[in-house]
Formats: sequence, structure tokens, C-alpha cells
Amino acid sequence: MAMARVKPLAELIEACIGPAFAAQGFASTDILAAWPEIVGERLGRVCQPVKLEWPRRKRTEADGPTESGTLVVRVEGAFALELQHLVPVVIQRINAHYGWACVGRIVMKQGRVHSGQRRAPVSTIDPARRGEVALAVSRIEEDGLRDALDRLGIAVVASAAARR
Repeated sequence: MAMARVKPLAELIEACIGPAFAAQGFASTDILAAWPEIVGERLGRVCQPVKLEWPRRKRTEADGPTESGTLVVRVEGAFALELQHLVPVVIQRINAHYGWACVGRIVMKQGRVHSGQRRAPVSTIDPARRGEVALAVSRIEEDGLRDALDRLGIAVVASAAARR
């Protein structure tokens, strides 16, 4: 039985992230899944991201730096003030989670948060594939970037396995 060739992380994720990175965005399901990790379990139960709005690009900005987006968050009324005080920390955590300044501000909308939503089942990945991802990012010295790429690689491998 021949072992599969170890593929570079870029080769594994190229097809999956092309459209997302072209728009400098991320999938809404990704931020929903990571939300409790980003804001903490307590706040994660009383607020949730609704959408990420990007500023319109001017025609002359073809390859210029992308401006940060505005994250719209639905929050239970009683916790709006608490979240308002934590907005700078939440923005910092989101940006650290993704490895770049994707969110520049948060707009809160009061409303009921559906805490009884069914979560997508956590997919397990083959330990060998997990090892490939870990090996691919192991040479990256910056902790935040390495962790963000590790999470991205795991998500891509898991989604590819789920599609089979």
C-alpha cells in the first residue's frame, strides 16, 4: 500500500479559499462556529454575528489596501451595554482569530438570539491529514499567523472530507 504524497497546505486549500480571499472575506458559518471561542461562552449565548458588510470599492482602488468591514451583531437587550464596552476587545479577538484586520467596527442590533440553534456536527479529520496541516504550518514563526493558518487548514481538510 503506497502512502499518499504530502501536499503543501496551499495546494489543499487553493480551490476552497480562492473566492473568499478574492473578496477579502470569510464564510458566515466560519465566524458562527468560532463565535463562542472569540467572545467567550457567556457572551456567545447572548449575541451572534449576523453579517459582515464591506465598504464599496472605488474603481481606482483595484489593488490598494482593503478597508476593514463592519460586523453586524445581534445582541439580547440586557447585554447590549456589556457588549458595547467590550467592542474593542471583540474586534481585536476577531482580527487575531483570522490573522488580519478584517473587522474595523461592530454595529449592534438588539434582538432575540436563537440559542437553541442546532450546531453543525463537529467533523473529525483523519489524524494523518491533521499531521499534514500541522507540518505545513510548523515553520511559521509568528504565533498568531501560524494558529490562524492551522485553523484554516483544519477547516479546509474537514470540509473536503465532508464533501466525499
